[in-house]
Amino acid sequence: MSGPLTGLRIIDAATLFAGPMAAMLLGDFGAEVIKVEHPRGDPVRDHGYQKDGINLWWKMLSRNKKTVTCNLSTPQGQDLMRRLVETSDVLIENFRPGTLERWNLSPDNLLELNPGLVIARVTGFGQSGPYSSRPGFGTLAESMSGFAAITGEADGPPVLPPFGLADGISALAVANAVQMCLYHRDTRGGGGQIIDLAIIEPILSILGPQPIWYDQLGVVQERVGNRSVNNAPRNTYMTRDDRWVAVSTSAHNVAERVMKLVGHAQVISEPWFGTGRGRAQHAEELDAMVGGWIGQRDLDDVVEQFEQASAAIAPVYDIADIFEDPQYQALDSITSVDDPDLGVIRMQNLMYRLSATPGAIRWSGRGIGADNEAVYGELGLDSEDLKELSAQGVI
Repeated sequence: MSGPLTGLRIIDAATLFAGPMAAMLLGDFGAEVIKVEHPRGDPVRDHGYQKDGINLWWKMLSRNKKTVTCNLSTPQGQDLMRRLVETSDVLIENFRPGTLERWNLSPDNLLELNPGLVIARVTGFGQSGPYSSRPGFGTLAESMSGFAAITGEADGPPVLPPFGLADGISALAVANAVQMCLYHRDTRGGGGQIIDLAIIEPILSILGPQPIWYDQLGVVQERVGNRSVNNAPRNTYMTRDDRWVAVSTSAHNVAERVMKLVGHAQVISEPWFGTGRGRAQHAEELDAMVGGWIGQRDLDDVVEQFEQASAAIAPVYDIADIFEDPQYQALDSITSVDDPDLGVIRMQNLMYRLSATPGAIRWSGRGIGADNEAVYGELGLDSEDLKELSAQGVI
């Protein structure tokens, strides 16, 4: 069975994370993805840990992608890109605004070559505005979006995530936007179009009602650690055997169950307990009750009793815990992939399961230029042409 995007051809000319991850997500569900990287190699190939000189991040991020090299700053490389675009459905790029134009690869020119092309332009700050020419990374988006300002302890500094959060959110947004454009093109008779995605915006969109709170009430959300201004108890608590657990009581009936379980049913009758905001104003008191009970018990006992009470709890896992967890194992969330360099490797599986058209990880990230001959051969280039282009530094 094939994925729902089988038959689509996507050019991934982006670097680092947001654009390439979007291409990976689309490739997971059947799209043919051609990764175009500079002959010296994509920057991700030097990021993070390696084994035997082989980059591990690349193996995951570039799965299901054919890899070709192309120096887009050269006229010959620009010609190769134009020829690839003519037979493709989507181009994903994240060069600074004006770069494609300088290379004679402007979206207008590409759409003349292929009127049905969807062009996703992924930048830190978008294609217009006073910051558009600045270099932009996910860290800056996590800072400017309001995320860092509300993350961390009240008396501590703003906290940035130790991974590409804004990039990951943007990747999901890009993949969604691409599919919207393809739907418009293929079912509504529309043409291609340009997606302008600024990485500072998707993360802002998921941060909840902050803008309307500020607009209507002048409220500026502050850092409260693991607590919530909307409900309580909501925090992390340490068990007797030094394991952390997270408790959530977003629903009122769950809050009641938690307080009954930890032996403090009396607080349920307090007037303030009736609303999430009221409970949040008594978070210190509720945390002491819940944390005191959890601290007297080992992890397995705590989780078992919470489950029996239908109260929401989860252990705080690291990646080693995730590998061993039976729920993740049942979902095959961490799956095995055969790799020609490293043998069997394990990585995140597809994000969701489709009943009729499931996707698949067909292969892991490939070597530099692994598919030059196959992909460029479709354009009519033979081995001698490729040797010449390689000698010229084009591929």
